[in-house]
Amino acid sequence: MSAHAENVSLSTDRPRGDLPGLVKYFRYDALSGFLVFLVALPLCLGIASACSYPPIAGVFTAIVGGVVTTFISNSELTIKGPAAGLIVIVVGCVADFGGDGIANGWSPQDQAAYRIALGVAVAAAVVQIVFGVLRSGALSDFFPSSAVHGMLAAIGIIIISKQLPAAIGVLDNKGESLHLLLSIPQKLMHMNPEIALIGLVSLVILFGLPLVKNKWVRMVPAQAVVVLVAIPLGMYFQLSKEHTYTFYNHNYEVGEQYLVNVPANILSAITFPDFSGLATGKGWKWVAMFALIGSLESLLSAKAIDSLDPWRRKTNFNRDLLAVGVANLAAACIGGLPMISEIVRSKANIDNGARTRFSDMFHGLFLLGFVALVPGLIHQIPMAALGAMLVYTGFRLASPREFANVYRVGPEQLAVFVTTIVGVLAVDLLVGVASGIAVKFLIHLFNYAPFRSLFWTDVDVVEQDSKTYRVTVHHAAVFSNWIFIKHKINKLDLDHDVILDLSEVHLVDHTVMERLHDMEREFDEAHRKLHVVGLDNHTKLSHHPHSARKRTRTSAAGAPAPAAGEESPNEPTEAATAHPGTEGQPSGSDI
Repeated sequence: MSAHAENVSLSTDRPRGDLPGLVKYFRYDALSGFLVFLVALPLCLGIASACSYPPIAGVFTAIVGGVVTTFISNSELTIKGPAAGLIVIVVGCVADFGGDGIANGWSPQDQAAYRIALGVAVAAAVVQIVFGVLRSGALSDFFPSSAVHGMLAAIGIIIISKQLPAAIGVLDNKGESLHLLLSIPQKLMHMNPEIALIGLVSLVILFGLPLVKNKWVRMVPAQAVVVLVAIPLGMYFQLSKEHTYTFYNHNYEVGEQYLVNVPANILSAITFPDFSGLATGKGWKWVAMFALIGSLESLLSAKAIDSLDPWRRKTNFNRDLLAVGVANLAAACIGGLPMISEIVRSKANIDNGARTRFSDMFHGLFLLGFVALVPGLIHQIPMAALGAMLVYTGFRLASPREFANVYRVGPEQLAVFVTTIVGVLAVDLLVGVASGIAVKFLIHLFNYAPFRSLFWTDVDVVEQDSKTYRVTVHHAAVFSNWIFIKHKINKLDLDHDVILDLSEVHLVDHTVMERLHDMEREFDEAHRKLHVVGLDNHTKLSHHPHSARKRTRTSAAGAPAPAAGEESPNEPTEAATAHPGTEGQPSGSDI
């Protein structure tokens, strides 16, 4: 059977996450849940530590996310849990209330800041629930792709700057992001050789294992291999005992501070929130950050995983947002981190053969059983190994390939991308994303998009015949008015084809070109056709199939639109799928 035929057969018998599905697909979902658990355990511990929370808090989040969201969301293959993309927000909140985590010893001040951050997370979860009830899932379509990628790349740079010291045995990682980046050479000169060796070996495994072509080797999660290698190394260096050693005439101290600290009894780690931070302005600033950035990342990840689902099942994003909000509320009430739909673990879930959302539940139950029954084994994991995992994750978010991918779409997209990165590093996430959007607006105005059309545009809908609607867009089709255009198309009868005429627009931006490509695929799956016409009088701003298009000045009065069904050579077509890239979706990183 060909791959295409296999996909067709899969799509005609779609597994469902209901009680019969639980029984029918038990062996697939349980096995995938176990394999995802192997990846999730070290990442949950490392992300929590990087957030200045107790390591066990990340496991709480994954357990609650796996069990609670399974019964609320209809997202069949996403894994819910803590993600590296939220580290910057959470650690910033804790620091704002006077905490710096376990790196320099867990003090009463750290505990107080942690509890206040939990109170902030509770309020943010309520906001997310309201988002879901008000059907705000469509807001993920508003943000321009290059600004979102810039935000993720900036998060990756911050993660590297904060976690590299942990990977080399330097406990001091205080300071702002730019300061930490500039201090990396100094920290490398003060590394602890034994701890740095564990971190280096971990990084070699993480970067090297994906390069191995053997399919059996590639089936083994790199994170699990890191843990299996790092624990014996930690035992060999006797990290569980406080002692000093000499290396090149320098004395170094090692001890339990370089191992993961988890309680022997999981119930003793439950921590209740302190809501006193909500009486301050900065508390509500962090509520907004938690709710907005967390919701955006979760929606983007869920959307990306839908595109990878072999059965092409579609997530109800409003329902999924509600599920994440409810689970975040429950997790924050017992001491857990904020969660999102996490893309790397979700991708692993697909690769491991999961069929339904119960794989997420099984992954949570395996985590619960492990931390409840063998917490002593978790305590043997070196913090350097967890730091290395996060450095690897940060590199994937901010790799040179990300810059190259954005530049290929167009130099103007790179300007938005870099502006967002600089804004995030210099100030914070919201300012960074806002600055990227502002630059995007300026570029649109420079490319002759009317100012009014940045927020609203005229759309005419005509029933061309008994089976076809013609939708004509005027002025501009850009990221900030796409929700309106999409709403007009989605209101049409579901048994009709649609001709989308863009001959009257001055500018079609990169984000809309991506959305149109996605919509074409959705129409095909529904046995309908979306014909995008009228782009033959527009100039592409780059050779990329999703590049922005602007109408040539010689055709400012508009040219006759092609006949119904006629396609322009510059339109997004199925050929665009031959150019894979990261544009338009979160990259395959642990966001």
